[in-house]
Amino acid sequence: MNIIQIIPGSGGSFYCGNCLRDSKYVDALRNLGHQVVKIPMYLPLFADEHDISDIPIFYGAISTYLKQVYPIFRKAPKWVDKLLNSKPMMKMAASMAGSTRAKGLEDMTISMLLGEEGEQKEELDKMVNWIAGHCKPDIIHISNALLLGLAKKLKEKIGVPVLCSLQDEDVWVDAMHPQFQQKIWDLMHDRSEDVDAMVAVSNYFADAMKVKMNLSTDKLHTFYLGVDSGDYKYISPKKKPRNVGYISRMCHENGFDIVIDAFIELKKQKGFEDVKLIATGGSTGDDNKFIKEQKKKIKDNKLADFFEILPEYENEAQHEFYKQVSLISVPVRIGEAFGMYLLESMASGVPVVQPALGAFPEIIENSGGGVTYMPNTPGKLCEMWINLLSNPEKLEELSHAGYKGTKEKFNIHNHAAEIIGLYESLTVRLRSL
Repeated sequence: MNIIQIIPGSGGSFYCGNCLRDSKYVDALRNLGHQVVKIPMYLPLFADEHDISDIPIFYGAISTYLKQVYPIFRKAPKWVDKLLNSKPMMKMAASMAGSTRAKGLEDMTISMLLGEEGEQKEELDKMVNWIAGHCKPDIIHISNALLLGLAKKLKEKIGVPVLCSLQDEDVWVDAMHPQFQQKIWDLMHDRSEDVDAMVAVSNYFADAMKVKMNLSTDKLHTFYLGVDSGDYKYISPKKKPRNVGYISRMCHENGFDIVIDAFIELKKQKGFEDVKLIATGGSTGDDNKFIKEQKKKIKDNKLADFFEILPEYENEAQHEFYKQVSLISVPVRIGEAFGMYLLESMASGVPVVQPALGAFPEIIENSGGGVTYMPNTPGKLCEMWINLLSNPEKLEELSHAGYKGTKEKFNIHNHAAEIIGLYESLTVRLRSL
């Protein structure tokens, strides 16, 4: 099949689970012999993306924002757009404060969902016409429901089924001013009528979006995320130091401060003099003050020699991170729709210790590679760490179970084959109409 994946990028400034999810699925689909074209929106997908260098970034983050807020930019000459969408400008935008912040972007989010009726209708035409002129897709897969405004025009112009993934849209919408939230959920419900299927990444999130978006079950499917265990290097906890790790964007929402406070508490206990905290996952400009505060807490408790932030978190740097930790925790305050880092950690033999929020219990129960806890406080997290770090047999058991569970239950090649089955059923249904 010829497949198009439309993916909003993070610019590579932090560990983006949604970008990672989409790129890994693209690789798995290609390995099955399908042709897949990634079309980035807003920002580049990663800091160093090689296979889409000849594909333009549509809805460039800077120009889209300026045109929404300052109407004069809608009449700017083409060279202005070209400058604003250049690689240096995109790189700068990715690192800036507010580059991935929902608050303040309520009007633009609504406009994007309005699609052909929104302020970005010219950019929509540009994207649709480019796809029509350069690609002959059998199906188009949109990365998340905040982009549902694209669907109607794509179906009209390209004439193929369009489906949409569901993952963590609530994190974006619920961060907005309360007076806009219901309007945005209602718009997402209305525009969901323009797609042929909705694909949630967990049963938890499918149920959550049934309520948030008022979705019927006839078009809603669940396909777990997956990884290729062969891409990771399994190492037993017995062969590693007793360090704890954190891998995600280092921000308040992801509970980085909870990890810091739990570690400070851990180091006050006897028997953990050897344990270090190693963190990675990047950040945006919005996180600078917050991270500085966390570093100060570490310094004030004289733990600087036991704390390290690794600046790189992709490819080989990620493998090096997993070699240094015996367990990881990312205590996201409201949970997540999934959490790609759970699979990556378990595939590397690293058990996960997560709050019983969002899809975390579902993923850990299916894999067997970790434990959950509540309440989501530093004290409780510290207690969980103490129990596991004091019990090497339990750590080893969770490590083996997580590796095996990831390989069997979250195998990306199996899930890619399942989603191809959905693609084929949608194309057959369209031809029969």
